[in-house]
Amino acid sequence: MAERFRDRSDAGRRLAPLLAHYAGRADLLVLALPRGGVPVGYEVARALGAPLDVFLVRKLGVPGHEELAMGALASGGVRVLNVDVVRELHLDAAALERVAHAEALELRRREQAYRGERPAPAVAGRCVILVDDGLATGSTMRAAARALRQLRPARLVVAVPVAAAETCRAMRREADEVVCALTPEPFFAVGLWYDDFTQTSDDEVRELLAGAALVERHQR
Repeated sequence: MAERFRDRSDAGRRLAPLLAHYAGRADLLVLALPRGGVPVGYEVARALGAPLDVFLVRKLGVPGHEELAMGALASGGVRVLNVDVVRELHLDAAALERVAHAEALELRRREQAYRGERPAPAVAGRCVILVDDGLATGSTMRAAARALRQLRPARLVVAVPVAAAETCRAMRREADEVVCALTPEPFFAVGLWYDDFTQTSDDEVRELLAGAALVERHQR
C-alpha cells in the first residue's frame, strides 16, 4: 500500500520537491483550489519562493438537477460552458443566466471572504501551478484548468499530492504538465490517503493566505 500523508501540510511539503524545477522563477504563481488545496499550496509556494492565491470554481448546476453541471464560473469572471449538456437539454439562455448570476454572487462573497480587498493576481503570461489536495474524478480541477486557460497563462501546471491514476492521465489534456505525487491502485477516495483529512476552515484559508503574503513581502 502506498504511503499516506499525515495531513495537507505534510502533503504539500512532499509535493514541493517534484516541482523544484520551477523554483525562483520571477513569473511563477501558485493558485490553490479552496478550501483543501490551500494548505497544500501554501507549502508548495513557500518551497518554491512563489506568491500564493486562491482560484475559485463554482459549478453551474442544471435547474432541478443541480448535480449535473452545465458549466462553471471561476475567479476572474471566467465562464466555461458544457455545450453538450446545454444543447442536449435544450437549456435556454435565461435559465443559464439565472444560475450564473446566483453563483457569481456566491463566488464574489467567497473571494472577498478569503482575499478581502486585495485584487486577484494577474495570470496572463505567467507560469501558474494549480494545486488541490487530490483528484478523484477531477471534475473541479478540469473546470478550473479550462477557466484558467482563458486568462492566458504562459504555462499551466496541475499539481496534487494524490490522484486516481486514470484521472491523472486524463488531466494531461488540460495542462502543460501534470504532477501527481501518488497514484495508488486501488484508489477509492482522496481522504483515504491522509491520516488527518479534517475539513479546512475559511479562517484557516485566510490565515494561510495572509501568512503567504507576509512571506512574499519579506522576500522582495
